[in-house]
Amino acid sequence: MFRQAASRVLSRSSAAARARPFSTDLAAAASPDETFVEAWKKVIPNIEPPKTPLSFMTPRPATPSSIPSKLTVNFVLPYASELSTKEVDMVIIPASTGQMGVLPGHVATIAELKPGVMSVHEGDKVVKYFVSSGFAFVHSNSYADIIAVEAVPIDQIDPALVQKGLADFTQKLSSASTDLEKAEAQIGVDVHSALNSALTG
Repeated sequence: MFRQAASRVLSRSSAAARARPFSTDLAAAASPDETFVEAWKKVIPNIEPPKTPLSFMTPRPATPSSIPSKLTVNFVLPYASELSTKEVDMVIIPASTGQMGVLPGHVATIAELKPGVMSVHEGDKVVKYFVSSGFAFVHSNSYADIIAVEAVPIDQIDPALVQKGLADFTQKLSSASTDLEKAEAQIGVDVHSALNSALTG
């Protein structure tokens, strides 16, 4: 009985999946979510509806039929936009699974960032940033959105302060008595170790 039910469910879902277009084939909505706005006005007619995420988004560019020669990168921090629709040759990001190179035509991917060096390659020019953490969203239309909690160009980091911070956090880790103190000290050691590696390697 369970096998028959499972086979019916699987055959229906696989048929639906075959009929459904890929998300990259669908055009992005160019206007705010009209269904939400209409429903809001029925319930609360005298208050303007709140903005939805679609209100702040531009339509998604179509997936090109051929691989473009450049990768378009947006690199943002909570307080600043480092790169905005910058066309580059390649970006290497410190993903939690290891260094990940992103070229034009890269498969759509979401990667968590770990503390490390992100390098932006544009011709012979390479700009390196140290990123603390965040996420990279690589889209199939050769766009990449990189969101970091904190980032700084490598050439603005003081090696002496990194060494001092690493020594301080190593001392705190060895003298920590509670789990919270150990966790905070371990985060400091990890970040300063990654900073030190970025500067020496």
